[in-house]
Amino acid sequence: MADLTDPVPAKVPGSVMPLGVHELGATATGSYHDPHSVLGAQEYADGVTVRTLKPFARAVEVVLPDGTIHPMEHEYEGIWVLALDVAHLPAYRVRVTWSSGGAPVELEEPYRFLPTIGELDLHLIHEGRHEELWRALGAHVRTLDEVDGTAFTVWAPNARAVQVIGAFNEWEGRGHALRTLGASGVWEIFVPGIGDGETYKFRILGADGTWRDKADPMARLAEVPPATGSVVTTSTFEWTDDHWLAQRAAQEAVSSRMSIYELHLPSWRPGLRYTDLATELVDYVTELGFTHVEFMPVAEHPFGGSWGYQVTGYYAPTSRLGSPDELRHLIDMLHSAGIGVIMDWVPAHFPKDEWALGRFDGTALYEHADPRRGEHPDWGTYVFDTGRHEVRNFLVANACYWLEEFHVDGLRVDAVASLLYLDYSREEGQWVPNRHGGREDLENIAFLQETTATAYKRAPGIVMIAEESTSFPGVTRSTETGGLGFGFKWNMGWMHDTLEYLGQDPINRQYHHGELTFSMVYQYSENFVLPISHDEVVHGKGSLLRKAPGDDWQQAASLRAYLALQWTHPGKQLIFMGSEFAQGTEWSEQSGLPWWLLEYPTHRGTQQLVKDLNDLQAELTSLYERDQEPGGFEWLIGDDAGHNTICFVRRNHAGDPVVVVLNFSPQPWLEYRVPLPEAGSWLEVLNSDAPDYGGSGIGNLGRVHAEALPLHGRAHSVRLTVPPLGAVILVPERLRDG
Repeated sequence: MADLTDPVPAKVPGSVMPLGVHELGATATGSYHDPHSVLGAQEYADGVTVRTLKPFARAVEVVLPDGTIHPMEHEYEGIWVLALDVAHLPAYRVRVTWSSGGAPVELEEPYRFLPTIGELDLHLIHEGRHEELWRALGAHVRTLDEVDGTAFTVWAPNARAVQVIGAFNEWEGRGHALRTLGASGVWEIFVPGIGDGETYKFRILGADGTWRDKADPMARLAEVPPATGSVVTTSTFEWTDDHWLAQRAAQEAVSSRMSIYELHLPSWRPGLRYTDLATELVDYVTELGFTHVEFMPVAEHPFGGSWGYQVTGYYAPTSRLGSPDELRHLIDMLHSAGIGVIMDWVPAHFPKDEWALGRFDGTALYEHADPRRGEHPDWGTYVFDTGRHEVRNFLVANACYWLEEFHVDGLRVDAVASLLYLDYSREEGQWVPNRHGGREDLENIAFLQETTATAYKRAPGIVMIAEESTSFPGVTRSTETGGLGFGFKWNMGWMHDTLEYLGQDPINRQYHHGELTFSMVYQYSENFVLPISHDEVVHGKGSLLRKAPGDDWQQAASLRAYLALQWTHPGKQLIFMGSEFAQGTEWSEQSGLPWWLLEYPTHRGTQQLVKDLNDLQAELTSLYERDQEPGGFEWLIGDDAGHNTICFVRRNHAGDPVVVVLNFSPQPWLEYRVPLPEAGSWLEVLNSDAPDYGGSGIGNLGRVHAEALPLHGRAHSVRLTVPPLGAVILVPERLRDG
């Protein structure tokens, strides 16, 4: 072996390319930033120098394509070297005789391959403009020079060295150190001979000199928790939903019907996997007439009790329920049944698990370095640094990933309010004002605008929905006019006010009447979804059924009236699983839903009411077509606080009226006079007090006739029997005649 302290010799044909002890030593320990400049084949002195790292070998040979075998010399700490008198870099293999004994083994050399990621990809990553980031980074099965293997790429700009480790190298990564690819901050290696199903992690030598084992931020599959490894995977799924996607692209979401069933997949029916849900969930949602499902987060998360809101694998569907292609199958089957899929997406924060995104390359890479911006006081999590364009790109591309790779029809963006304000959940001195001295988070606002604009551009017909609880202006205004660009916003004000009203004793509701009607004051300021989500039935809040006072009958009747209000009020509907059949207890992800309740008339009746409300809404476009147009809603009686009663009319573009009367008193109102928008016979198309729903059967025998008695500015009115804690929906008989 050459004396490494000797001067570099002159280039003599057939001589070994000399290297210093630093390059050799760092390469031998897997801590060199550019191992491909040491290992593999290098042109030198009209020949080629070949080096390989095989620290446990007794002998190593180079096998050339012509079959000739050339022994290598041990050079330094497991590095073997050979000078070949050839003109070009050969497609060689190495034959290793291990110190442990046994016959020689021929191996492909990972360091002989060119980079698997192109210059354009690197440029776009560096600029933060790679909208298909998942195609460039992560683990991808490839065939290079007729050799099968997997290319690994990861962004870690402040790392000193990166290795990929797994069972394929006995979790010892010295022989699979990645090379850095310039200013992009990307590291890369192609590992021959491994493919789908291989578990791996990145071992990263941080800027602080500490080695850390990290899951791949771009992994498209992870091990089943509590295991934390990333898994190589390739999709072979063939979609059958072309018609659905074309139909979706042609629709206008604001004027379309949207009745959303929110669910937590692991606890809807515990034990079901994606493939089981593709039958059972599809059948159930179809039977009840919902237009969409909304999945609580399906991205991989280590703690099941977080319900998916503390994400560690942003590109990996949870493996608890099956493979990514099995999730694709579930979505494809929902589409085939005419059901859209919305997914909860969590860009506001991520957990501090040491094997995940936090301090990824030894620095605050994905998160803000300043804890006043980089840590969330409520959730004990890190906050993304969206002012860093690569981090913003990671999230924007992630939104596109779910929309494009899984054909998801919309994203409900979690905790938007926490993204908009620098002082969210922070006291004086715990936050830093923006450059204008204000509290708005300008970087996150720009990030949200880029996300919505990019999503709508790339995936026609999808919806972006904001869970946003403040009065921040323009959430659903277009980005071109300075808005955030969302399609819809959750109407948290409606939810809070109406549930507050529902919780009052009926004798006191007259003093809270404004909570029932106030939502119409701001209805047209944004495009709204009316949410009764999982957040309203956990943490001591009780089930939706138990929010109303009174005995069991009164609670069930109040729930039915409340559901009728939700389905007839302007806006799109969202209800959390279990509420559709009047679940009596809080939801728990550990126990699932009490499906046995459907053996009882009250619960079975509530479920039937939800089905009938969905069916009625599907029939009567007046109940959704003009949700965001003032002409689609008029008060008929909005101020009768003494009777706890409201009455309004909904209209479609043709002007067809649907009249809704809601009584939140436990007393029935007999001969209660209601103004009507036109003369003639009116059909009672729904009565929430019907016996089929568990009610007492108080109503109008299916039909009433308008009288020429003016009331509240209307030329006609009618005397109704309004059931206790009940809803009545009327339509002109002429609309049913045709």
